[in-house]
Amino acid sequence: MDNSSYKRAKNFRKLKRQLWLSFLLLPPALILITFIFLPMASALLYSVYDWNGLIRGDFVGLENFRKVLLDPERNWFFFNALKNNVLVFISLMVIQNGTALVIALFLAREPKGARFYQVVFFIPVILSTVIIGFQWKMFLNPVFGLINKILNAVGLNDWALPWLGLPETALPTMILVNAWAWVGFPAIVFLAAIHRIPRDLIEAARLDGGSEWQIAKDIIWPLMAPAVTIIVVLTFIGSFNWFELPYIMAGLEGSPAYSTDMLGLLFYRTAFGSISAGGTEFGIGSALAVIIFLVIFVFSIIATKILVAREVELN
Repeated sequence: MDNSSYKRAKNFRKLKRQLWLSFLLLPPALILITFIFLPMASALLYSVYDWNGLIRGDFVGLENFRKVLLDPERNWFFFNALKNNVLVFISLMVIQNGTALVIALFLAREPKGARFYQVVFFIPVILSTVIIGFQWKMFLNPVFGLINKILNAVGLNDWALPWLGLPETALPTMILVNAWAWVGFPAIVFLAAIHRIPRDLIEAARLDGGSEWQIAKDIIWPLMAPAVTIIVVLTFIGSFNWFELPYIMAGLEGSPAYSTDMLGLLFYRTAFGSISAGGTEFGIGSALAVIIFLVIFVFSIIATKILVAREVELN
């Protein structure tokens, strides 16, 4: 084969490979464009116009953003919902992910029945949020709920409360339900990260007299940095996209007294209307959606840079 024929054959193989890659990438690219980028662009476009129901009105620039952030009649709802989302994130980081780390450390020791425990912890993750919400709403019912029946049966009658009916208990209760449902996911991620750590390193630390706490703190935890990065970012995104569980368990109004209100619920009420919000306000709702996206995007970028820098330093 002469040189020109070889080049043509090489170019043909390269072109064939590029076409095959394009063919494989086209479906996910179309899905991203259709269901993510186009809605994002639409929300940004809608946010700079005034709306009368479904009819687009005049261009108003940043007026809708001003109403969300600075209008005294509206910004309380925004900052209250933002505060609740932040509380959810912090609580899930401590309760859900802290418990997941303990579970992962337990499973990493490969106790008897470890596979069974993995399945048990992970089963709630694959359940529908609708099922989980309705199930726990029934368990927490103050009249016939399983939780209060158990408390009454063991003599803790004062602890039998309307868990979802009190402002001071409604949000913590939903956080615990969410932690119960999702603890299996970070546990599996942490467990996979622990299994990537060379066992010789851990055994050497044990032979040197290191306690299990010292090994977990000084060896396992630092080497789990990539998994921690993933879990922190995903927990934040999930916390600020919290919608289904509070909607099912407390309703669209963030009852009681907006103590369970979330940015997602506030967006839905504003954009599509509700008993308290009245008619639809697409412009203000779209501005709120853009703000939510910016909060998630900025935090994700900053947290990823900080946590990845920590990974590099450890390596």
